[in-house]
Formats: sequence, C-alpha cells, structure tokens
Amino acid sequence: MIPSAQSATAAPRSSASLRERLQQGRHELRQRYGADGNARRMLQQHRLLIDRTLRSLWQEADLPGSLALAAVGGYGRGELFPYSDVDLLVLLPHEPDAALKAKLEALIGGLWDAGLEPGHGVRTIEECVSESAKDITVQTSLLEARWLAGSRSLFTAFNGAMREHLNPQTFFQSKRLEQEQRYGKFQESPYSLEPNLKEAPGGLRDLQAILWISRAAGLGDDWMQLAARELITAAEARQLASYQKFLSELRIRLHYIAGRREDRLLFDYQSGLAAQFGYTDTPTKRASEQLMQRYYRTAKAITQLNTLLLQNIAVQLLSGEDAEPEILNERFQATHELLEARDAALFERQPGAILESFLLLQQHHELKGISAPTLRALWRARARIDARFRRDPANRALFLQILQQPQGLVHALRRMNQYAILGRYLPAFGRIVGQMQYDLFHAYTVDQHILTVVRNLRRFTMVEFAHEYPQCSRLMAGFERHWLLYVAALFHDIAKGRGGDHSRLGMQDARSFCRAHGLTREDTELVVFLVEHHLSMSAVAQKQDLSDPGTISAFAATAKTERRLTALYLLTVADVRGTSPKVWNAWKGKLLEDLFLLARRLLRGDSIGFEQDIQAKQDEALRLLRLYALSDEVKDRLWSQLDVAYFLRHDAQDIAWQTRTLHYRVDTERPVVKARLSPIGEGLQVMIYTRDQRDLFARICGYFEQINYSIADARIHTTRHGYALDTFLLLGPGNHPHYRDMINLIEINLADRLQQQTPLHPPSRGRVSRQLKHFPITPEVNIRPDEKGTSYALSILAGDRPGLLYAIALVLGKYNINLITAKIVTLGERAEDVFLISGAALANPRTVLQLESDLLDALQHQ
Repeated sequence: MIPSAQSATAAPRSSASLRERLQQGRHELRQRYGADGNARRMLQQHRLLIDRTLRSLWQEADLPGSLALAAVGGYGRGELFPYSDVDLLVLLPHEPDAALKAKLEALIGGLWDAGLEPGHGVRTIEECVSESAKDITVQTSLLEARWLAGSRSLFTAFNGAMREHLNPQTFFQSKRLEQEQRYGKFQESPYSLEPNLKEAPGGLRDLQAILWISRAAGLGDDWMQLAARELITAAEARQLASYQKFLSELRIRLHYIAGRREDRLLFDYQSGLAAQFGYTDTPTKRASEQLMQRYYRTAKAITQLNTLLLQNIAVQLLSGEDAEPEILNERFQATHELLEARDAALFERQPGAILESFLLLQQHHELKGISAPTLRALWRARARIDARFRRDPANRALFLQILQQPQGLVHALRRMNQYAILGRYLPAFGRIVGQMQYDLFHAYTVDQHILTVVRNLRRFTMVEFAHEYPQCSRLMAGFERHWLLYVAALFHDIAKGRGGDHSRLGMQDARSFCRAHGLTREDTELVVFLVEHHLSMSAVAQKQDLSDPGTISAFAATAKTERRLTALYLLTVADVRGTSPKVWNAWKGKLLEDLFLLARRLLRGDSIGFEQDIQAKQDEALRLLRLYALSDEVKDRLWSQLDVAYFLRHDAQDIAWQTRTLHYRVDTERPVVKARLSPIGEGLQVMIYTRDQRDLFARICGYFEQINYSIADARIHTTRHGYALDTFLLLGPGNHPHYRDMINLIEINLADRLQQQTPLHPPSRGRVSRQLKHFPITPEVNIRPDEKGTSYALSILAGDRPGLLYAIALVLGKYNINLITAKIVTLGERAEDVFLISGAALANPRTVLQLESDLLDALQHQ
C-alpha cells in the first residue's frame, strides 16, 4: 500500500493547465445542467471529463505498462456527482520498489494539484482479495471497478479474481445486514425533517444496494433486467427508474446549491431547491414543504420496492428447493419465512384480511415479512379500506387486537404506515403523513414522531430496556390495559396542521375512535384526558415552581386520579424523548419525576404541607453528614442563616453537600465555588457562595457563556446575613463533554472573577443556528405578579443562542431586579425561560413597560 501523498513530490508540469481545463469543464457542465436539467447526461459527461483528466495524468506519470488504473465505487459505475470523491484503484502486479513508490506518490500529488479529490487505494490483486474478504464496503466498491488506463490484462485478472472469490449468498446477507444497520442510524424511517437523501431509508443507497446484490448474483444490471427475471413487474421497474432520476436530480442540485459534497436536505437548502424544481408558496403550504412531501412519497415507495426486491432475491439465492408451505389458517400460509395469502384475490374478496395479515405477523415471530405477491395484492387493495370497512365491527376488533398484542406493535404500525394502511384506517393519521413541523425542536415529521412515541412507550414494557428509565418501566408493569397509552399516543398530535389547538381537536378524534371501537367509558375518558393534556405535565415541570404547594395541588387537581397521573407521566416522558435527541436530558427527566412523585403523594391522601417535608429533608441531610463523621452541630451556623424557601427548593443531598462545604466558612470574605458531577447523571452542579454583589447573576452567566456551558437550572437564594447561595446545573457542549476535567477550572476561575468583580463584558451577538436563520422566532416578554403579590413571574420566549441568558441578566441588573429562581427551558432551538423576580422597579407600571422593551431589544439582537 502507498500512503496518501498530496504534497509528496512535484506534480507534472501540466497539472496547472489540467486544473484550469477541469474547472472550465465543470463550469460548463453546471451551465448546461442548469439549462436542460438532464441528470443522466450530466453524470455521464462529468465522468468522461474526469476520465480524460486522469488518463492525461497517468500518461505523464511515466509509470510501467504493467500497472493499471481503475475507477471504483460511484465513479466506477459512472455516477459521479458534482462534489463526490473520485474513487480510484491503482493495481500493481507485485509489491513496489522505492523508485515505483516515488512515481506513485508523484501521481497522487498530481491528482490533488489538478483539482481532483481522490479517494485512492494502491494494491496488488492479492491485497484486493484479502481486503474484500474483511470489509463488505471495500468489496462492494471494487466490484464496480472500471478500467481507465494501463494494463488491461492486469485489470482482467483482477476482475476474474474478484468474481472467483465472490459468494453471492454471503454478499447478499452482508448487504442486508449493512442495510439494517444503516436503517438503525436513521430510526428506521425516511421521515426526518432534514433527511440524508443518500443514506437514509428510501434514499439512493437503497436503490444501489439492490443493484449491487443483483449484479453479484448475476440477476441483472438494471431495473428492466430485474423485471425480465420476474423479480419485479415492468411497471415497478419504470417506477424505480423514475425515483432514481428524481433523487439524482435532487442530489446534483443539492451539491451545486451547497457548493460542496452535501447529502442532507438541510433547511438551508430546501427553499432554494424547491424554487429550482418549480414549486411556489401557496396559502396553505410553503414551496419547501411541497418538495419535501414529494421526497417523502418517493422515499416511502423506494422502501416498499426495496423490501419486495430483497425478499424475491432472497428466495432465489437462499431458499434452495421449494419448501412446503405451512398453513396458518384458511386464508394465510407461511412460505420461506414469509406470510403469504393462499388466494391471490383474498384482499379483494375479504378486505378484513388486510388487518389480519399484520396481526398474524405479530403473532408468528418466525415470520420475517410478507411475500412479494401478497405485498402487491395488499397495496392494490388498500382502497378497499373505506368508510364501510372502518364501520365493520370485525375490522375494529382486529385493529384493537393489533394494539393489544404483547409483541410486534411498533413493527406492525410502521409496516401499516409504509403501505398506506394506517392512514386509510385512520384518515386523520393519513392527513399528517409526511407533514413537516417548523417548531425548531421536532426532528421528525408528525407521523414519524407519533410512531416514535409509541415505540418509546413499548420500550417501557420490555425487560431489556428497563435500565433506561426504571421508574417508567415499574409503572408500566403495574398499569392495567397499558395498550390504552398507545391509543393516546396515536392521537396526541394527530390534529396538527389543521389550525386551532391540536390538543383539543385531537381529543375529539380520540373520543370518536374510542366510542366507535367499544371502549368503556372509563377507558375512553382516560384516552381523551391524555390527548387533551399531553403538554400539561411538561409545561408545569419545566416552567413552574415545584417547591410551591399551590403548583402541585393545581396539577394534582387536573389529574384527579393516580391512574390518570401515571398515564400522563408515561406519555409525557415518551413524547418529550420522541421529539428530538437534542430535547431530552436527565434534568428534564428529574423535573418530570419530581412532579409525578409530589402529585402522587397528594392523590394518595398524603400531606405535602411542607413543614413535615422540610423536617424530613433536614433529618436525611443530617444522616448524610454523619457518614462524613460530622456531628449534628456543624449545621447550626449555616442553617440559622437559611429560611424556609431554601429547604423547600433543595433536596437532602444538596443540603448535606452545601452544609459540608460551608459549615466552617459561613462568614468567609472569599467567594466559595464548588462543583461536582450532577447527581442526576448528566451535567455539572455548581454551588456559589459569596457576599451578595451587584450584577452577580450576570457575572456568573457571563463566565458560563465564555466556557461554552449552558445553564439548565438556577436556584438563587440570599441568606439572612446577606450572602448569595446559588446553585446551577450546567450542560456542556457536544455529545460527550468532559465534565470531570472542568471542575477545578470552574472552581478557581469563577471564584477569582467574583472576588475581583471584573467588569462585565458587552453581550455578544452569538452564533445563530441555521434553523433559526430560516425559521426565526419573534421574541416575547411577559411580566406579571404572582398570586401572592410578593414577586413577579418573567416569561421569555426567544430563539436560543449563545449568550442569551447573559444578555437577559444584564438587563435585569440594570433595573436592580433580584432573581429568586430561574427555570431555563430549551426545546431544540427554542428558549422558553421563566424567572421569579422581585425589586422596587416592578411596582411602577411605566418602569415595567420599559424593562419589557429593553428585554425585547436584547432578545432581538441576534
């Protein structure tokens, strides 16, 4: 093997002129494609342009005639997109000596100098065979090799060796496993709001995988050849060619509009692409949404045909002799581990068998899918699911049975959605298939989000996932008729996009479904309650003060019963987790669990009149202190300076930790900053104890902004003798921040900054995310007195950005506003923060108006 040598030696003298010709050629290709939009011609001519360039470079490299240059991968099959890598293989007859290595390094350097970005390998035939045996990706790339220059006999020998060592059955099984792993990376769905049109389910890779397998097995090189082998119909072959053409056009335009290799349909590019495809905004749909719905329809169809073809090829490659079918009932049988209708006209004669087929797949775990003829018949018969079908009691009973099965529910619903059965049976669901969500925190279309919530609920029932959310798993295990939660999940967002309150509209749909399907009044009311209030628990937990007995009492009064409360808690956790990987974190999980446990105590008749709670916390804190060989008296100096509010807002662990840290320096003149890994399992918990000072909150926020840490929660307390005792929960940047490494840095640097009271730096504009650039949020500020009239609630809605909290803190400091608590809620790119504040300025309505105006101005400077 020869290492990459982009700058190893001087390039051939003609590299500069080749680079100019290559740039000019690519420019002309882009101009021509912009005029005629012919994707096939563009890809072919781009390939020919690169072929000519490489042959010129090869000729000038003066390499021995025994070597060969081959195109591999996408370039090998002639699909070279505007910014794709140029994948190359330099074939050697034997290991190179020093002189040949130098020439090869010069060649590779010349490729870069000419403006190519090669992905290259330099191998002998034996090395190619060896690497292919280890890596299916390498084998796939080399199977698409195309001779470019050099020794044809060596290339022919290489091709023969690759074919000789190719086992079609093993290759098929490896590619199928590779596809399953790839699907898993994309949540088994094409319905991401920013999908990868190459790798995601239903993308170009699904089409390429079929052709790789069929070529390896000698079944055909294109769609019409597969149709001639009766693996698909001629109509399906034409469909596949059409889908491939659309995705190729989309990828070409995406590369051009991005100016680089980019396969994700990011929000940044969707509007520009839609315009290029001729879409315009309508009163009800953006142009970009129309384009994306076409993409989703295409991807959905490709996944259907991919499934069908893989099954047909598997039967030919893996099944051997025709197996005797296993009779399941009078309508269905199992053949080659696939469900098959015993009569080709079954679904037309007995439409109810459509739902039965999905039920049988759940009940017979050995079945891996539906046979191709039965899939086609099911697809053709989907229109038989009409109003009459939906009114049939037998069909209603079948649908409930699907929801009630102990296994296979998520697969069944996903299959039903993939083949347009779920949307036919639930017309309201059909209206939200592929529907975009521009709320900056959902990562999926509405239908995919709903099915993800069902999946999350199902995981609570499965022992192998009990470690993820033990509390939820325990609650689900004791919840009778937990399938009712799946009904609520199906309807919780089903009314999105209709206008109005989707919770209220969905509640009406859910009530109609429950009544039509014969649910009891009690079960119906539970489902309706869950759909109506599916946002309530999250809002209370994240935006209200859980140390306030009134907050807990009001929420418990909404739930009314422990069964309703438990159901709402389980649905809320599943829902928040199903929005986007960015939205859920351990802190939100703790807030929801705390609210659930407090409300459950009330509903069980226990008192939460917090005197006994405070005593219980203090007793537990003392027990924890004794574990550190500290006497009960060490608490006295600190606790004498703390009021009831402190003990309400902190748990026993925090009280013990802070007492252990501060009991011997209650009157310290130097700020105390102590950090530890958060007890909830994610983030850092930072305690700050110092004499209260002007702009303290702003100074703290400014420091955390500078180290790129975000504040998830802030508990602000002022002792009786004028010290600030503040606790922050911090979340670091990226997926795996090194929290432990930051502890000493924060403790030392922040204490020094507070001691020196360094001047506050001006607020930075911050980097606005690309989502916010395309879907900006109009900031909102609201200040209102609380029910007791002793403090005020400040609610802020804005697009999230670095430095946002610091900008807010600067404005509050300007008006001498005291911060009591802060609820920091970030939903994707959307910040919804609630602060409990006090201060003399809030008594003057004019000052409050000016404060709101200044806050809006700070929020808008993004």
